Amino acid sequence: MVQGSPRTHGEASEFVGILRVVMELDRQQRQTLTWAGLAVVLTAFDGSVLVLALPAIATDFHARTPDLTNLGSVLALGALGALPLAMLADRFGRRRLIAIGVAGFSLANFVSGLATSLEALAFLRLVAVCFEVMVGGVATALVVEEAPPARRGLAVSVLAVLAGFGTGVTVLLYPLVAPHWRWLFLAGGIGLLIAPLIWFRLPEGRMWLGVRMTASALRLLLQPQWRRRMVVIAAMTALLAVLLEPAGLLFTVYASEVLRLSPVAISILIAVSGFAGAASYLAGGYLSDRFGRRWLAIVLTIATAIATSLSFATGTIGFLAGNVLWSAFASAATPVFGAWTAELFPTRARATAEATAAVAAAAGSIAGLQAVGLIAPRAGLGHAIELCGVAAIAGVFFLFLLPETKQAPLPD
Repeated sequence: MVQGSPRTHGEASEFVGILRVVMELDRQQRQTLTWAGLAVVLTAFDGSVLVLALPAIATDFHARTPDLTNLGSVLALGALGALPLAMLADRFGRRRLIAIGVAGFSLANFVSGLATSLEALAFLRLVAVCFEVMVGGVATALVVEEAPPARRGLAVSVLAVLAGFGTGVTVLLYPLVAPHWRWLFLAGGIGLLIAPLIWFRLPEGRMWLGVRMTASALRLLLQPQWRRRMVVIAAMTALLAVLLEPAGLLFTVYASEVLRLSPVAISILIAVSGFAGAASYLAGGYLSDRFGRRWLAIVLTIATAIATSLSFATGTIGFLAGNVLWSAFASAATPVFGAWTAELFPTRARATAEATAAVAAAAGSIAGLQAVGLIAPRAGLGHAIELCGVAAIAGVFFLFLLPETKQAPLPD
């Protein structure tokens, strides 16, 4: 009963928080949150299959840790493809690009289930990541633009909860089909049926429709008033990704090969972490709307980096506890950063700014993955990931250079 009480309380708080946000929205805002949220659910479902099934994929293709870090590096390059797609979203609207993105990654996911080699799977996942990153960034920009100013953080937290739901579906399904990872990729093709519905049902953003486009989004971001913010966010995002990308990609491999946890035990851990994360999403959104983005982002980023590093620096108990804390802190930070970064940039380039930050994260991801690939054979996988935490801590200091934006008018 004691163990079940926090879970029940978290689910109740989550429901009340979502209900509160929805009740404050008008009809178009509810439609936007519904269909953009569905796109995010599909993105999270498809994007989480690789991580959860990575030990089985490694076994099927006889891949070692350096092979897997190279795979992750290839996937990180997908953010480069997301950048021009996001620029199109700033130029031609959010609705169409979200629908195209859902169709794109759904097709890539279905074909991933037919991959005959690790190289083929890497290429297909690269294509999927291009569309997944774009959809996530554009959906966040659209929801922030349409949400009431006093509820932007909570609105983004609803998207984050829906993303957690998409991941949760993968977590629940994989133990039932393990080690047959291909089945989940094939199931991801359902997005091809949903993409046309998003095209016709998702309303175009009113804020975007009211803005007059005067220049390319990337050129706009290079203007002095936006360039400094872009550089600061890029630096912070890259350094944080040095730790979080290898930790997020390889934690199932570490749990399976180093700690000898079974697929069922790993899924249970992910589920428990997911419950902690679900309540934290809404807590982060609520607190950021009430107290601001800046200091909350700094505290949560430090806590995330410490919890993630310690997960790989201790034994099984430390790994389990660290993962739950890592999930809670990172989840709470998600809506804070989602609202903050969207509020920092103009509507004419907001989706492009999200994608540019993802490109910086890709650079940090590749650096972190390659470092782990080099260090792990000598020091062990856990210590290699732990060392990457130094970069993440360094990235926190860049956040002090950004202004507070709570309830500020969105720049055009």
